[in-house]
Amino acid sequence: MKKRQAILSTVLAIVLASTMSITAKADVYRSELTNEPIDVSLQAQRPIAVMVDNEKTALAHYGVNKSDIVYEMMNSTANGRITRLMCVVKDWKNLTQFGSIRSARPTNFMVAAEYNAILVHDGGPFYINPYVAAPYTNNLSGGFARFSNGKRTEFTEYVTSNGYKNPKTGKSYAGLNARIARAGYSETYNQFYLGKHFQFSDAEFTLDALGGTTANQVLLPFPHNGSQLHYNATTRTYDYYEYGSAHVDALDGTVTTFKNVILQNCPYQVYDPNGYMVYNVVGSGNGFYLTNGKAIPINWTKTTDSDITRFTLADGSPLTLNTGKTYVGIVPADVWGSMVVN
Repeated sequence: MKKRQAILSTVLAIVLASTMSITAKADVYRSELTNEPIDVSLQAQRPIAVMVDNEKTALAHYGVNKSDIVYEMMNSTANGRITRLMCVVKDWKNLTQFGSIRSARPTNFMVAAEYNAILVHDGGPFYINPYVAAPYTNNLSGGFARFSNGKRTEFTEYVTSNGYKNPKTGKSYAGLNARIARAGYSETYNQFYLGKHFQFSDAEFTLDALGGTTANQVLLPFPHNGSQLHYNATTRTYDYYEYGSAHVDALDGTVTTFKNVILQNCPYQVYDPNGYMVYNVVGSGNGFYLTNGKAIPINWTKTTDSDITRFTLADGSPLTLNTGKTYVGIVPADVWGSMVVN
């Protein structure tokens, strides 16, 4: 009898453990942006895409490590081809300080549309006007919190999810949550959402089977920022460097690092002598994919302004990423040959 009770107790414990596991799993899903398990309450929530100033004076950045995907791209052909970051963030309802933020360019609207993201920025040249008016665009421009950080005004604006009152000036600012509601934008994916952007593997893989070559560092042809990516063998991710140092997020005190790196070779068009430009992201071209210290050649195609950029292998099959965060560097075609990957 005791033996039977022991068996029943064991079976019951297994069933309870199994039920608890199923319940726990039911509370999470794999993010469409990283494939990492996140709270199921976020599943239908569309991301935001925040324009982050990448001038040295704007450092240190706050909140960038909360990004799921970070794009780096030339902002202008002037000033040493200075870059800006566009940070795609899925879980944006509790941001305490993100940025600082600056203006957007036409390319940012076309790339943000690929994720059905709300673009967050502070203005831009008149060249963005047709993209602001595009039916696929939802954007919030300017008016975010000003922090007293001792810098010039253009380096003081940050995104906060909730309202913020500057303790020094006494001025109050509406937060992201209230502004999205006020604009009437859907917080969830709308009719312009085209589905999951990337294909992921649940099991971690290397690129050896695909003939991957050594890729321990990337020296990007962005002379102003001196952007670099260095493979960290301990974390098996790529640490981001610029201005000669590892990029550390001031909010969490850790280095910005990525499991996946995509380098996209892309031509561009210059609008005027001021250096304002747009990448020709609608089209096709080549690039590299890096993960776990190896690189392989890839191709890309984007058919319309709001279509997803499709990354493929040499044989035309879809590119599969490892689970984790992704860096996408859109590299000007005229300096693609000077980029170093070794």
